[in-house]
Amino acid sequence: MIWHTVPRLVQYCFPNRVWSKEGEGEEIYLTFDDGPVPGVTDYVLQELAKRGQKATFFMVGDNVRKHPELARAVLQAGHGIGNHTFHHMNGWKTARDQYLSDISACARIFEDKLGVTTTLFRPPYGLINPKQAQEVSENYQVIMWSMLSGDYDRSLSPERVLEKSIKHTRAGAIALFHDQQKTSAVLPKVLPTYLDFLDERGLKTALL
Repeated sequence: MIWHTVPRLVQYCFPNRVWSKEGEGEEIYLTFDDGPVPGVTDYVLQELAKRGQKATFFMVGDNVRKHPELARAVLQAGHGIGNHTFHHMNGWKTARDQYLSDISACARIFEDKLGVTTTLFRPPYGLINPKQAQEVSENYQVIMWSMLSGDYDRSLSPERVLEKSIKHTRAGAIALFHDQQKTSAVLPKVLPTYLDFLDERGLKTALL
């Protein structure tokens, strides 16, 4: 089952993680996880460029290693990037030292291939244990989300993904989509209409 929005109780239990920016203005924070992936990330960039919209891309370090020119294209277009570990690691299933080392490996590839650093981190799957989170928070903002599109779930129709994404989008929301292979067929059916919806609602996209 997909939780397209995160219950307030869950957010309350983890106050040191950034879930949304409600109350800070008529803006929305678009995010894309798991790239850069050829044929998907570049498609997202094209759709954003058509509308002059901005997003933050939480990149997997190994994908940056494989496709540095595509990662650079994200930066050159004025978008933000965040650390998403080097191997897309599940924090609940990974020892603390190994998890932290993987985050550091992602940071190094950002510096080596892109010449940048970031203070933004999103745990893959949203799964990170308290000890890991405490240490990560010393150097990063741990960014979660308040709207999960579910675009990666192949049991959901594109129509359902779009419906739920629109329903749970409001000013200050951190909206999560994915620029990965699993979403390559879904995004063209969802993203253009969703981005047009943001324009129609007067919601400006902003970087985290």
